[in-house]
Amino acid sequence: MRPEEIIAIKDLSLAARRTIDGFMAGINRSKVRGPGLEFSQYRSYQPGDDLRSLDWKRYARSDRYYIRESEIETSISIRLLVDASNSMGHRDGTITKMAYARWLAASLAWLAHYQGDALGLYVFREGRVSVLPARKDAQHLERTWHQLEMLEPGGSFGDPIDYKHIFLGEQKRELLIFITDLYERNGEITRLLELLASLRHEIIVFHVMGRNEIEGDYTGVAEVEDLETGARVVLNASDREAYRARMAGWLSARRMQLLDQQIVYQLLRIDQPLDKALRDFLQQRQLMTG
Repeated sequence: MRPEEIIAIKDLSLAARRTIDGFMAGINRSKVRGPGLEFSQYRSYQPGDDLRSLDWKRYARSDRYYIRESEIETSISIRLLVDASNSMGHRDGTITKMAYARWLAASLAWLAHYQGDALGLYVFREGRVSVLPARKDAQHLERTWHQLEMLEPGGSFGDPIDYKHIFLGEQKRELLIFITDLYERNGEITRLLELLASLRHEIIVFHVMGRNEIEGDYTGVAEVEDLETGARVVLNASDREAYRARMAGWLSARRMQLLDQQIVYQLLRIDQPLDKALRDFLQQRQLMTG
């Protein structure tokens, strides 16, 4: 299904499940682990060992007794950070960046829940951040979907100094997934990412943009408005090539800036499927869990 067809589904949880079902049908399912523990080491059985630690499947294959000696937890803690400032209301065709961000976040939430990960949701709008702390249970997933379903863009992003404490409390490494258009007034998103990178978390930035934004294709439109500042710009067809050049330079600079901070970056056009984003998530998660 095309993005506009999936996003048109009123039930966000259903859209997320359909997206992940379709995605998993097209990949090697061994890349998607279910919840639980993985055994990292075996040894031969010795008299006196706890029989509950015997690996009976291994015995059936080898006719020898093996003890599962140690385990590693494969679930991790994931924070979804969603930019819901005014600029996320930008529309390309029938899809807004906000609708695409909701769909992406809901799909990632379902995929994370499937793998037994703790999931938190952090929404930036109206100069504040609303927090749904990380948990693993099914009811929490439903609450996450509900919060996303109700989400509409509004106001500015806010200054990281106002919510710095939220990200300082955790001692363990986490996977932070930031869904944003990277538009900022006074470097507030840049400062947030610098802060998060300094805490040594793993970070993925999914940069959502409309095709018309990237290409400067506003055919039939005489004037556009900056959704963050309210400033209006009169469009001139002769300026399109210069616009494209400036946009390409900005995108390249943002990408290099984030890569220099060891942040994974992926540009997502809102008229394209989520496959690239989902693959990036699985790859980064696998690096964290081994």
